[in-house]
Amino acid sequence: MKGAKRFSTYLNDELKHKGFQQAFDAEDIYANLAIQIAKLRQESGYTQKDLARVLHTTQQTVSRLEVTNNRSLSLNTLLKLASAFHKKIKIQFV
Repeated sequence: MKGAKRFSTYLNDELKHKGFQQAFDAEDIYANLAIQIAKLRQESGYTQKDLARVLHTTQQTVSRLEVTNNRSLSLNTLLKLASAFHKKIKIQFV
């Protein structure tokens, strides 16, 4: 627990720096998208191969969409995913 406490203190200190905060926030967006995609796929009862067929792509491409450091997501891909999951996308600046 002591190491976790030190990391927490370190992270809080680093988050005070604007550049680090921006990079951290960007990573959070990509990670959350990948997690949401995997969760929605599973909740929909799709395997990666099933979803690939719906999206007219490969299982490997779907697998990459579920990787938290994937930087190749486009709005077009997100729209296709939303359609496959019968969801809408909400994007906003806060």
